[in-house]
Amino acid sequence: MVDRGLFLTRHAIQRQLGAMPHELYLVRLIHHASGRAFPGERLWTAPQLAHPDTLRFLRIRNREGCDVYLQPFAGNQNAGYILVDLDAAPPSVLESMRRNGHAPCVVLESSPGHWQAWIRVSATPLQPAVATAIGRYLARTYGGDPASIDWRHLGRLAGFTNQKPERRRSNGYAPWVQLRHAAPDWASQRTALLEQAGHSVHPTTTAGAGLARVSMVQSPVPAAAQLYHVWLQRLRIAERFPQPDWSIADKWVAKELLGRGVPPATVAAILESGSPGFPRRHADPRDYLRRTLARACQELASARFPPPGGPCVDTARPGHGWPPAGGAETSS
Repeated sequence: MVDRGLFLTRHAIQRQLGAMPHELYLVRLIHHASGRAFPGERLWTAPQLAHPDTLRFLRIRNREGCDVYLQPFAGNQNAGYILVDLDAAPPSVLESMRRNGHAPCVVLESSPGHWQAWIRVSATPLQPAVATAIGRYLARTYGGDPASIDWRHLGRLAGFTNQKPERRRSNGYAPWVQLRHAAPDWASQRTALLEQAGHSVHPTTTAGAGLARVSMVQSPVPAAAQLYHVWLQRLRIAERFPQPDWSIADKWVAKELLGRGVPPATVAAILESGSPGFPRRHADPRDYLRRTLARACQELASARFPPPGGPCVDTARPGHGWPPAGGAETSS
């Protein structure tokens, strides 16, 4: 028998993520009654997040009272998407945003009369202060919630219910988070937004604002490489090892990512893009990645914290494929 509810949720998620493409998404579950986050924060790719097994896990948590939140993930930076929480704003505000060159790529109705809009302003990650400045400006311009302008504020994920008691319908049921618009659009006035934000963050000199624009808009480092360097900073590799052994550093980064549910295929791509000088002197880079992930998996297993998806020792070998996207369910 076809699970129509699962089908509709999957369709909504695929449309939402298709309109705000990114390598990884942070998913957080917050229990409405206690206000506590469900243990662990998951990082998923779009295919993994839309996998039926993952959706079944999220739907169960949602029925148990957890709200489902999402944010495109770029480590300690903003992924280039700004969330505007249009709490109780009239639908006409969306047309005003489009006329002003601030067209959302995704619009959600989190409950009747309550809207959330994601606006894409950059293809490369933004400094937190810059993203917050843009969020503040857009919230002030369109009557958004000033408490939801932080650069890492999470929005709703379509296809689940809003568990907040004050949002329940007159019949007592929780309203569905509905996707009202989804298209991979960019804000046509994004350059102006970035320049204005850069100036507000570095108001002292024009040169300072110019440097901010370069770092925001022209960064040549792909997101995967930036994630690698985020973990180098978190692990304090440079502080602890003036001349690090990058093979060991690769394994440590792989362990951190695998232990947080990042699919092995994505971990391999992050190592390949971010590890300094890769492939260095490795005659067979693909085999090196396979062995590195194998060691990381073995150490995680020995620490009684196996990565989701089961064994991944041979998954980097061509033709063997990677663990299915639903593997994250069992470890969360």
